[in-house]
Amino acid sequence: MTMVFPIPPKLLVRALFCLAAGVVLAGCAGKGTTVGSTAGNGAEMVTESDEGSGRKRARLRLELAIGYFGAGQPTVALDEIKQALSADPNYAEAFNLRGLVYMRLDDAGLAEDSFRRSIAINPRDPDTLHNYGWLLCQQNRFADAAQQFSQALAIPNYSDRAKTLMTQGVCLLKAGDRAGAERSLMQAYEIDAGNPVVGFNLGSLLWQRDDVSRAQFYIRRVNNSPSANAETLWLGIKIERKLGNREALTQLAVQLQRRFPQSREALAYERGNFND
Repeated sequence: MTMVFPIPPKLLVRALFCLAAGVVLAGCAGKGTTVGSTAGNGAEMVTESDEGSGRKRARLRLELAIGYFGAGQPTVALDEIKQALSADPNYAEAFNLRGLVYMRLDDAGLAEDSFRRSIAINPRDPDTLHNYGWLLCQQNRFADAAQQFSQALAIPNYSDRAKTLMTQGVCLLKAGDRAGAERSLMQAYEIDAGNPVVGFNLGSLLWQRDDVSRAQFYIRRVNNSPSANAETLWLGIKIERKLGNREALTQLAVQLQRRFPQSREALAYERGNFND
């Protein structure tokens, strides 16, 4: 199971996509964990007979914590994490989740401490490396963030490479490295072409550098999917207007005004403010 959370920079989609481009949570309820690593990264899967009583209690508490966290109750989740760590103080997945909780609670110091503890126990867990990298990016510590992303991507058989490449691309955008961001986002797109966050950010990036035809390709795929929202439709409108495609522009505008009539983008369209 993977969980993701909002990203604040202006280039990112704020509505639907805010749930699609952030951090990764490993060790979720109903999935096996592994000895020394997360599942799918070359380590042997832990079965029930391998778990001691302390780890089993900790795992059950962590499953509860994941549920509370996913339901938007981070402080209740934190209580469950505390009990998990009381049962097993060396439970790396619990420290990883604790880091995510403190990120949600805007406590960067305790979030960083949690991720560092998780990595100290299991230095080859790509999920925690990814999450720590995103925390560092939010603090504008771009070189340190890049190091964490690179370490995550270097883990053999890492199943969420597209998500880390995408988040790395977002971080590079935030750092002002558009060329690096495009490379990273293109790599993510090659792996997961259906990801609307990747498609939107590629479209935005190409639009900003006036590569309009390529921008159209990516944003059309997003707007032709169920993931379209006010921001993606608005970008599509501006691109079609620049290319002189009146019919496509009108179709997107109808969607924008019907589905998101009170949005900033719909109001900008009504004013004819295409520079918004």
